Amino acid sequence: MTRFFDVLFCLFGLIILSPLFIVLAIMVKLHSHGPFIYKQKRVGKNGKEFYLYKIRSMSNDADKRGLLLTVGHKDPRITNFGYYLRRSKLDELPQLWNVLKGEMSIVGPRPEVKKYVDLYTDEQKKILRVRPGVTDVASIEYKNENALLEKQCDPERFYIEYIMPKKIE
Repeated sequence: MTRFFDVLFCLFGLIILSPLFIVLAIMVKLHSHGPFIYKQKRVGKNGKEFYLYKIRSMSNDADKRGLLLTVGHKDPRITNFGYYLRRSKLDELPQLWNVLKGEMSIVGPRPEVKKYVDLYTDEQKKILRVRPGVTDVASIEYKNENALLEKQCDPERFYIEYIMPKKIE
């Protein structure tokens, strides 16, 4: 029943939001060079990797110029328009396509990159038994994750030792 709801919601959402996608594509192209859609490998159900889609909010070469984490709104890789995309969470809309493809669900634990999944304990790996989601309780609880990371001397260590375990719980 959950899958039926996911497919129905996504089909409806993608149709209704298609004019917004066109506007956002134009805005992204006006503010930076590179593709409209950004894809990144994430780990899904049963440890299977898939490409997660987002509207590109960073410079085209951002993956080569920093951490896998985004550290605050002052991260120099984020474009001016990208800041507003991230703040409004509009950059997440293409994940409806991931849901439609069956790689994700609307609600479920957020998928993580392999680098961090490789650090999971056996207990934490149990989270990989379920389909990842576009949103979950941890996404709401850590909506200010970038601001928390920005305040840290070693943001990646803070993420691995504090935020990641809390999100998995």
